[in-house]
Amino acid sequence: MKFRSRFLEIDPGRPIVFINEEDAKRIKCRPTDLIKLEVGTKTVYGEVAIDNINIKPGEIGLTGEFLRANISQGEPVNVLPAGTPESVRYIKKKMRGEKLKKVEIEAIVKDIVDRKLREVEISAFVTALEVHDLDMDEVASLTVAMAETGDMLDIDRKPIMDVHSIGGVPGNKTNMIVVPIVAAAGLTIPKTSSRAITSAAGTADVMEVLAGVSFSLDEIKRIVEKVGGCLVWGGALNLAPADDLTIHVERALSVDPKGLMLASIMSKKYAMGAQYVTIDIPTGKGVKVEGMEQARSLAKDFIELGKRLGQYVEVAITYGGQPVGHSVGPALEARELMETLIHGKGPGSLVEKATGLAGIILEMGGIAPAGMGKRMAKEILESGKAYEKMREIIEAQGGDPNIKPEDIPIGDKTYTFTAATSGYITGIHNKAITEIARQAGAPEDKGAGIKLYVKVGEKIKEGNPLFTIHAESEARLEQAIVTARRSDPIKIEGMVLQRIGNL
Repeated sequence: MKFRSRFLEIDPGRPIVFINEEDAKRIKCRPTDLIKLEVGTKTVYGEVAIDNINIKPGEIGLTGEFLRANISQGEPVNVLPAGTPESVRYIKKKMRGEKLKKVEIEAIVKDIVDRKLREVEISAFVTALEVHDLDMDEVASLTVAMAETGDMLDIDRKPIMDVHSIGGVPGNKTNMIVVPIVAAAGLTIPKTSSRAITSAAGTADVMEVLAGVSFSLDEIKRIVEKVGGCLVWGGALNLAPADDLTIHVERALSVDPKGLMLASIMSKKYAMGAQYVTIDIPTGKGVKVEGMEQARSLAKDFIELGKRLGQYVEVAITYGGQPVGHSVGPALEARELMETLIHGKGPGSLVEKATGLAGIILEMGGIAPAGMGKRMAKEILESGKAYEKMREIIEAQGGDPNIKPEDIPIGDKTYTFTAATSGYITGIHNKAITEIARQAGAPEDKGAGIKLYVKVGEKIKEGNPLFTIHAESEARLEQAIVTARRSDPIKIEGMVLQRIGNL
């Protein structure tokens, strides 16, 4: 049945087709049913919603998702019931705990990307993986399927290096120092990053303070072939598009199946053509991986998956028990990393981690002899070569290569917390620090965040500053202050932790 299309000024994040109830009965569809839209030679899918107020008989209302299908306003569209995709049967198979074949996984991923699976069915798939997970055969099949249903990057400069942190540590702007060090050494490192999901700043959020991060694959290819590296937002690309749709469901369900996490990370490395990959697994209290045994097991999975994909993978298990450096939040982190690059030195945790990871990559790429990578990385940082390379990357991405740390605006609404007693810093709660920074407005408000003055193990006197909250509005600042008082993110104790008398 033919309908006249009309675009609605709403974008719920998924393709919804609004239809008059009278027409819905004619084509035998009900709310949430999947329907097929045929426009010329194109076929797209959407979920039915009934609307008798805004939608007249003979027309359909389309959400913003359909703009990407190049459907024009008023264009006639043939609408048909879509039926249940075969891939739903494979999802049910996984719900029973059975192993999926390669072709079955490919069918599920293709249907996710083609929008043949509704959110409820994707949720069932993600839940099945949370309960039963995937073995390594399934993870490898899922990784390749996720990569090959999107765009792939082919850069002429070889070898292609990449680095990824699984996250969880506030202030982790480490890769923004790793990339210019590695590129300055002559290796090629096209780094795609995410924006913050639950953190106070993703790498893309921090880089956006200094330069543009949204580019097409062709633009990235030109940037990387010119300067050797980039720091861009992966969400602007069609890399492993099924990943974005499953992440949306994972966030809603608060689950993170290990097999899906492995495929999510490695599919994007595969799509970027990475031949050598370094994975950073921060480990400690308050991060995704709290114990060394769990970290080692995950490291083995990454290495095994890399072998199946034809990639050489090394894993660094890093200390994640407190924030990296002294700043949390996009602009504050941008200031700190630029200060570190300009002066060739900075907070110990930031420099040690960045040069350690960069050193592994330099050794993997054959630039540094075994065991000498970290030293070479430090020399590149201290010599100013990493800073000059970062200037090239910033300029290639449309930013000001002469930007100075003090040129970066930060939130001018501030409040400083001080030590209520003298003693030693025995703990800094990662999740609490992140939540305070987010309440202050990060990452949406680029100038919002936290400046830390202490680290674990340091001695402090009563009245000394612990941290300053930065916000761009008084309302946000008040929210962050309330959160900080409630969560008490920094623990101070004396050397005598407990006194026990005779029993």
